Amino acid sequence: MTEREAIYAFLVAFAVAAFLTPVTARLARAVGAVDQPKDRGLSKQETPLLGGLAMLGAVLVACAVLLDFGPLVEDRFRGILTGAVVIAVVGALDDRFDLAPALKLAGQVLAAAIPVQAGVEVSNITLPLVGAQDLGSAGAPLTIAGLVLVMNVVNLSDGIDGLAAGVCAISAITFSIIAFDLSRGHAGVFAALTAGAALGFLIHNFHPASVFMGDCGSNLLGLLLGCIAVEGAVKTQAVLALVFPLVVLAVPFVDTTFVVLKRLKYKRKPWEADANHFHHRFSRIGFSQRRTVLYLYAWTFLLGGFAVALRFVEYSDNSGNLQLGGSLVMGALAVVVLLASVYLVYVLEILKFRRLDARRLRRVRPGVSEHEIDADVRERLGTGEFEAVRRETDEFERVRP
Repeated sequence: MTEREAIYAFLVAFAVAAFLTPVTARLARAVGAVDQPKDRGLSKQETPLLGGLAMLGAVLVACAVLLDFGPLVEDRFRGILTGAVVIAVVGALDDRFDLAPALKLAGQVLAAAIPVQAGVEVSNITLPLVGAQDLGSAGAPLTIAGLVLVMNVVNLSDGIDGLAAGVCAISAITFSIIAFDLSRGHAGVFAALTAGAALGFLIHNFHPASVFMGDCGSNLLGLLLGCIAVEGAVKTQAVLALVFPLVVLAVPFVDTTFVVLKRLKYKRKPWEADANHFHHRFSRIGFSQRRTVLYLYAWTFLLGGFAVALRFVEYSDNSGNLQLGGSLVMGALAVVVLLASVYLVYVLEILKFRRLDARRLRRVRPGVSEHEIDADVRERLGTGEFEAVRRETDEFERVRP
């Protein structure tokens, strides 16, 4: 399959998703699948869910109209599409009836097992400095676990208008480029149409969103991206095959890891929702939803660009010997990505919060030391008491002469 087919598939999926999204929003209101404003959420109005059904329709239509994967991969992609239908139905039921966590997990495992049973399985991986490693009978359960992990990562990071759809679209485009370079054209085309479906939905989901994708959509995108990563990179003999998904999906992975570890630290259930995701913290330091999501898009774009550079920049020969020019380029790109990551995670979140907290403390205790300010910032970053600091600071600004 060619790059031209990928472009056509992208455009068809984009158009279908853009058309179907308002239809699924009306369906969501009719059946009562509507998101209510929550204390931890950033949405201020009732918003219909089930946007994931529009993306599912776009993927199915694009595949039916344009794609002929051929006998070598047809069974695998039928398995992916069947799993996609299953997880979309499970997610839609959860959006409407709020399923128990154990039941949702069972649905995710079932949806992941279907494409794995069809052959979307990592049976061996090639690791840098180690070489090829045969996973044997562990390949299938590990692949299922990986797909379930990606579904939950995308699901947990979907908490602000346009975030999950935009990040997944950028990731899918990145996977498409890498897949074509690895001669995995079928995965490249499928990644392109997944990106088109996500962007077609994003037209209606960018702030202020008129519809949410819900668990129906976030689980669907997670499953599709996981399968694309397996088919487009991880199953190949490329030395960095396992690295590509980790880099491309680093933003939702880092966000989810940060949040889950914090929940465990304070003895809360890992699946219980809270307001400690990056987008919540950015909001608390004064970022608008649009500014927050654009910063996270930019971060994802940089990481995706770095993953693509790993394939296209010649920094070593086939024997593993580094080439000076290419190595310098990759080193420079790595520094840029690292600095951008530090800027977003540390400067925006911690230093700006420190300034807010310092102003609050100096108002209450004029002689407070820098050491005491740092100690208070560390405590409040650990317990998530941003909102109290923000309210007190706003009140101080209003009454200050």
